[in-house]
Amino acid sequence: MKLSIIKSIALALISVSLWSCEKDETQVVADVSPAGQLTASATTLNLTQANQAKPAVTLAFPAATVTGYTVPVTSTIQFDVKGNNFSNPKEYVVATTTFSPTTADFNNMLLALGIKVGEPAQIDVRLKSGAAINAMTFSNVVTLSATPYLASAWIYAPGAYQGWNPSTADSLVSTSSNGIYQGVINFPAGSLDFKITPEKKWDVAYGDAGAGSLSTSGGNLNVGTAGLKLVTADMNKKTWTVEKFDSWGLIGSATAGGWDADTDMKFINDGKNTWKLTTTLTSGDIKFRMNDAWDVNLGGSNGTLTAGGGNIAVAEAGKYTVTLSLTYDSNKKVTGGTYNLVKN
Repeated sequence: MKLSIIKSIALALISVSLWSCEKDETQVVADVSPAGQLTASATTLNLTQANQAKPAVTLAFPAATVTGYTVPVTSTIQFDVKGNNFSNPKEYVVATTTFSPTTADFNNMLLALGIKVGEPAQIDVRLKSGAAINAMTFSNVVTLSATPYLASAWIYAPGAYQGWNPSTADSLVSTSSNGIYQGVINFPAGSLDFKITPEKKWDVAYGDAGAGSLSTSGGNLNVGTAGLKLVTADMNKKTWTVEKFDSWGLIGSATAGGWDADTDMKFINDGKNTWKLTTTLTSGDIKFRMNDAWDVNLGGSNGTLTAGGGNIAVAEAGKYTVTLSLTYDSNKKVTGGTYNLVKN
């Protein structure tokens, strides 16, 4: 009997002790304030390459307050195209209560979000704040208006395809001046060698150092097979790659080849993804097509192109400059574009 009483008392004491510990634990918690009001120094931004090192905008917000148990709080600025509801934002973790991206960084962020050079855009910005992934809060949304600019830099690719003349060599362009350059060049059979020069002269020239590397002491670079090639040079890592590139041509009753043969267009390495051709046209019809085949062809009217669209009428014979700009879907499939016919 005494043993039973003693056991009961012991269990009661243990229960009280456990309850007391549990109560103490619930008292030692962290209470983090939600994300505060986000403000911007301006909502309409004037982005220019001349100001690329200056702040594009300053975003500010109050510091989070933490009561109880101290925990680290993460503050992240999110940017996304207006209307995307931050489904795939660009994020920047900030350690202070202000964030001032440079004009160059803001411009590159717009381009990374898919905004085209020269096209006005609206960007939503908000603050994500919290102590854990499942306890994040969000601020108000600020909408910024800006137009990205073409922040381009060029290097050059003299080679056998153009007589090894640096002054007339085709270029490779970096649209964000980040040290990675690309260009589309047509290499005829038997003229597959080239080098890379920072300027239109031979003072410094990069060649093949093996294994995709570039060196000023390397031999000629070689694209392997004839045709239209996309050449990429990473001058940060001193590496290069080459790959086949789809060609575009003009075809139709108004062209010299009629409906039987394309007149090839030239890709312009200016960062604007355009094709151009100066040619003589007769009165008749034209269309654009890829890789000398009808699998992908564009037609339309009034400067607008759609996949498989109708013939484009050329009313008057003469010498024309024809410009083609393409549009793509998320899978990089051509969906249409624009064209321009200018009689010279």
